Amino acid sequence: MKRRDVLKAGAVAVASTPAIFGGAGVAKAQLCRPEGIRSPNTEPDSPPVSSYTQPLYFPPAMTEVAAASLNPPPDPNRHQRYNEFVPEKYYVQRLTEGFWNYHDELSALNPDGGSLAWMFNGATPGETMVARYGEPVFVRRYNDLPALENSRMPFGYPASTMHLHNAHTASESDGYPMDFTVPGEFWDHHYAMYLARRDPREALGSLWYHDHMIDFTSTNVYAGLSAMAIFYDGIDTGDENDSNPDALRLPGNMQFGGDGNGNPNGYDISLILHDVRFTEDGHPTYNVFDTDGHLGDLITVNRKVKPFMNVEPRKYRFRIYDGGPSRLYELELYDSDRNQVGMTVISNDGNLLEAPVEATSIVIGPANRHDVIIDFSSYSPGDHVDLENVMEQINGQGPTGRRLPEGQHMEVMRFKIVDLKGPDNSMVPSFLRALPDINLDEVVAEREWVFDHDMGLWTVNGEFMDPTIISAAPRQGTAEIWTFRNAGSSWAHPVHVHFEEFQVLEWNGKP
Repeated sequence: MKRRDVLKAGAVAVASTPAIFGGAGVAKAQLCRPEGIRSPNTEPDSPPVSSYTQPLYFPPAMTEVAAASLNPPPDPNRHQRYNEFVPEKYYVQRLTEGFWNYHDELSALNPDGGSLAWMFNGATPGETMVARYGEPVFVRRYNDLPALENSRMPFGYPASTMHLHNAHTASESDGYPMDFTVPGEFWDHHYAMYLARRDPREALGSLWYHDHMIDFTSTNVYAGLSAMAIFYDGIDTGDENDSNPDALRLPGNMQFGGDGNGNPNGYDISLILHDVRFTEDGHPTYNVFDTDGHLGDLITVNRKVKPFMNVEPRKYRFRIYDGGPSRLYELELYDSDRNQVGMTVISNDGNLLEAPVEATSIVIGPANRHDVIIDFSSYSPGDHVDLENVMEQINGQGPTGRRLPEGQHMEVMRFKIVDLKGPDNSMVPSFLRALPDINLDEVVAEREWVFDHDMGLWTVNGEFMDPTIISAAPRQGTAEIWTFRNAGSSWAHPVHVHFEEFQVLEWNGKP
């Protein structure tokens, strides 16, 4: 059998339900590669490329469409409480396969003039979803990816379900792994933009959306299906010139995108990191047999390899995301003289901290996010500041615990100082947003979730993933204490809970 026939018939033929499900309804997707297995320890190196020559890509904000342009029109019966939260803004995205310029020198290695990618409306990352609490949003996403037999992407599967990571979203719009579309289909997402428990302290700011296809989340995201989302509210308004006394006036002017030459339109900048490994002809490659997790050797920022960004001598807000699949980072800043530069952390995983924290580095793992303020006002045009990764990691299981020595840091991106265009009216207040109160008297149950790795597959409480089983059914209006435990001895991986917010009480027994 030809390779594609094996993939089509025995692995992931989602058009035929029995090909995915066994008798008990358990997902059983698997990949077979007749051409041979690559060892995780003998991965080919990416072609060498120049550092800091590529301008950073700044995704624009999503462009609204008229509700009347949607055909067929939205079906309120497919969404919970649709008529309570009637959409005020409508968007359309199309998932496509094409070529993306990760780096000019990689693109020049093949006749296609770019690296293979799966994209939203022709770009990766996709457009930034800029939304405001109290203004419901509707997004229709068409799967225009080619069918498997026509796809040139050597990994992943062209079925998709899109998860708005960390949003308080109804289940049918949350990107449940089994709610996927195949090429030629679309899925409607209704985002109520509703504060959990109507509590403004629950507001999230930095989120992202990404593919969540059963068994293929990692490869589909790696192929290009990831992008950022920003939620604003009456406190975190996105406008550093806001005259409202409650506004934080953090750096930002509600302008997104850029000029294509490394100059952003605004001062609230999203940076998503993916480490990628490329073939000798400049296309992304992924070792599907390495069940410890795939590790790239070139770090991309907004899908550009080691790019540069022009910055004015003023404050910027950076929303930094680890888009995975398996690398953890410790990020530090160094100026032209190799002096370390500090940063101000104002949020973690989407939520503003109660007070800013001064730091010399931040640690993030897959799907983690940090908002940081970097002040370039002490630098002059012509100076630069470099963002570097100092965390050693030699396989997808996780960091070694060692720090990379000076001279061996992994290059991430460069900030080039240019002329100031206008006054910096932004602020970094000493108090940001109160966290919700915790009342332990509301706790009605305690649960433990033990994560492990068995026979190359992940387990939770000793069981493989089964989408037909409900392992817990918390009741609305109650509180529970959940303990997440890593039973492994060699791997590290973040875990997060859909639909609901939580606060960390203890970490390894420490408050």
